[in-house]
Amino acid sequence: MSFRFHSSSEEETLYLGRVLGRALLPGTTVLLFGELGTGKTALVRGVGEALGATRVRSPSFTLVNEYRTQGLTLLHADLYRLESGEVETLGLDEESEEPHVLFVEWPDRWNSPPQDALKIFIEADGEASRVLEAVSQGVNADSTLRNWIAELKREVGGRNDTP
Repeated sequence: MSFRFHSSSEEETLYLGRVLGRALLPGTTVLLFGELGTGKTALVRGVGEALGATRVRSPSFTLVNEYRTQGLTLLHADLYRLESGEVETLGLDEESEEPHVLFVEWPDRWNSPPQDALKIFIEADGEASRVLEAVSQGVNADSTLRNWIAELKREVGGRNDTP
């Protein structure tokens, strides 16, 4: 299943993230693809806002940031500075007893990402404009993408600036 979103500003990317944050199912893995500066962290910051996490920022140097929220733990990994063999030492594929969601930037460095994952490809379409394509693979990812689309459709009536 796939769906394309358009964002004309960082605020709209944050908005898409906030809506995604409300649509996430526990155990969802989201793989974020895109060049530097395309809005991957902005999307995750929006997710964090929806979940009640404050000060979500890029884990470029810490590699994995963990935000404990009211309902889910948000794990945000940035694999940009790692070689593919180093990723396995982070334990991203380990089972957690707590309900969580995992967002991974630069997942192409991960040799064995989960099969059930929501992949989001972000491309620049001008200076501030972005095209986001979400592709789900697996039961949990499919359900999350359906929820995200449904949440956006519900909000269309309440917003004039819906992307």
